[in-house]
This record gives sequence, C-alpha cells and structure tokens, in this order.
Amino acid sequence: MPLDQSFIGRAYPPTRPYEVGREKIREFAAAIKDESPLCRDVEAAKAAGYPDVIAPPTFAVILSMGAHDAIVEDPQLGLDYSRVVHGQQEFTHHRPIRAGDRLVTVVHVDDIKTRAGNDFLTVRAEISTVEGEPVCTAKSMLVARGTAEGEE
Repeated sequence: MPLDQSFIGRAYPPTRPYEVGREKIREFAAAIKDESPLCRDVEAAKAAGYPDVIAPPTFAVILSMGAHDAIVEDPQLGLDYSRVVHGQQEFTHHRPIRAGDRLVTVVHVDDIKTRAGNDFLTVRAEISTVEGEPVCTAKSMLVARGTAEGEE
C-alpha cells in the first residue's frame, strides 16, 4: 500500500537533547578515517577559532537518523522499514557541530512520491542547539522497495 500523501508537510516534535562529547567526535572521526586535529585536539581547534573540537560534517547523520525514528515508528504512515534503503543524503551546515553542544532535531516529511512500485520519502532534519541556534539541515531520501501499488 502506498504511503499516505497527507503526511507531506508534517513535522514531528523535537528529539530529546543530545550532548555532543569529545570522545564521540573522536570515535566518529576514527571510524571514517578523518585525521583532522580539529576533531581530536582541543588546542588545535582553539587555534583555528573554535571553542572546542569540532565534528566531521557527516557526524550530523547520528542526529538525523535518530530523529527519523519518529517517522519510521509512526503507525499511521505505514512505512515498512524492513523494505527501506537509504537513497540519498545531503547536509547543509550553518556552523560546525562542536563538543559541548546540546542539540535537538525536528524532522519533517517534505515529499512522498511513488515510482515503479516504490515509495520515495524525502525527509528533512533541522538540527539546532537547545537555545534555538541553527546548526545543520540534513535531507535524506528513504526508498521503500515494492510497497506502492504501481506508478504515479
């Protein structure tokens, strides 16, 4: 059954605050083989003008994918996550994510399309500090394979 088009434009409540820790940044940087001292060395980050170490740009996926749970777990949408593949991802950074940030994410359903028997769900995650400072906009496309009833 195709996804409900009335979900386009829906926003979900903000996530619980996520406190960005130095060690989480270091672990993520190591996992993606980012050797930048800005991700590991507080003094190097301060010398570059940052108050603390900064996260690699793709660190935002931790927050955006966590926020997707609200959509995935929404029974009214009817998304069969066992059939979902990640189709696309992009980040627009308003400033670097840095250690000590307390971030919340509001996730939005921007579009739902049906093509070739598949549902394409475009999702936007607005990541900001708990005080409301914009940090990153993450857009992604989830493709639910074989869930739609034909083409649009």
